[in-house]
Amino acid sequence: MAGERGAATTAPYGLVGHPLGHSWSPKIHEHLGSFPYALHDLDRDEVEPFVRDGAWRGLNVTIPYKRLAAELADVRSPAVERLGAANTLVRDRDGRIVAENTDVLGFAWMLARFCRERLSESPRGLLEGRKALVLGSGGAAAAVRDALEHAAGARVVTISRSGDETYATLAERHADAVLLVNTTPVGMFPRCPDSPVDEGTLSRLTGLRGVLDVVYNPTRTGLCLSAERLGLPTESGLAMLVAQALFASGLFQGRDLDDALVGTIEREIYFQTENVVLIGMPGAGKTTCGRALARVLGRPFVDLDEAIALETGRGAAQIIREDGEDAFRAVETRVTADYAARSGLVIACGGGVVTRPENRDLLRQNGRVVFLDRPVSELSSAGRPVSQAKGVERIAAERMGLYRAWADVTLPCTGSAAGDAELARELLGL
Repeated sequence: MAGERGAATTAPYGLVGHPLGHSWSPKIHEHLGSFPYALHDLDRDEVEPFVRDGAWRGLNVTIPYKRLAAELADVRSPAVERLGAANTLVRDRDGRIVAENTDVLGFAWMLARFCRERLSESPRGLLEGRKALVLGSGGAAAAVRDALEHAAGARVVTISRSGDETYATLAERHADAVLLVNTTPVGMFPRCPDSPVDEGTLSRLTGLRGVLDVVYNPTRTGLCLSAERLGLPTESGLAMLVAQALFASGLFQGRDLDDALVGTIEREIYFQTENVVLIGMPGAGKTTCGRALARVLGRPFVDLDEAIALETGRGAAQIIREDGEDAFRAVETRVTADYAARSGLVIACGGGVVTRPENRDLLRQNGRVVFLDRPVSELSSAGRPVSQAKGVERIAAERMGLYRAWADVTLPCTGSAAGDAELARELLGL
């Protein structure tokens, strides 16, 4: 831990918490101009001496030290006074430690953009005097409630696992709510695409105009995917993460930053983390295209049929022959869930992945889906037991509608793997 404290002598900015795993904060703050930026994974008894005596200029603070950060500050913003928690500390010119809660500011920014761009309203136009549901009762929930009440004038109802307002009575008591915000970790990687509210309950909230989720990994949480199917505007939490960093960085540097940076940084993170998922008929060229595309993008490549063979010791044809197609599809879904929850991959799916509806959410939670559309006359059934048993034309009749419905992009095959890969890169803007 001493090495972590020493890092502050060369990094004026950083993040304090415990435990700290992978964090986007250093990359985000590099874009914002507040760098060098270090991660400080500290035990509780190390936090006070580090904050009091460290040679830092600005700190972000995450769980479990946000309340302690507020206590250690000499000056507290109104939001910090209300919440008793701070996620940003800055040294002013007099050496005082000033505390702010930019989680409140970040969510308010995300809410304002969501209302403006998706609903053509202001936050107050949507929410003033109306009901907003906040799922969860932790620190993130407190920041979201504060923003909803003070920036939008909403009547906030907190839903938790115990107390008067629970998930069991959610739809019965709150069908008139206009906004739902998840602040729980349910649905966060690696337990995705779980959701704190099932789709049936969500559909009974007939007054809803939108759904927000502060979770940002995966890109589309289970809650957001359910909302999309119900035709509700939705957004997960990357904008809040970047916006709170923008406000923190502005305080660190003592200047206002252009909030157009939020969208720029979001897009870069999406391009780095979103999977590219290739679907299509057996023999369409998903594997060869995927390998070529992965080389072009400098990303790892995963062929799900090969991954199944590695896990089970048997190829798809052998599993189908020995155990039946249903058994193979169950294995396929399990392996799909594993790899699709990860980030930054190029994934080639088996041709029958679309035959199980649950695979759609697994693939879309962190990826954009590309349908390789090759003419049926060019497809071979050699080495493909399902194609041989049913016939290529029959399989095409069963699956083509699904491929098109699942796809974010349809790619007419060019005749070569390299050509398909280049066209995929262009269509995805990568």
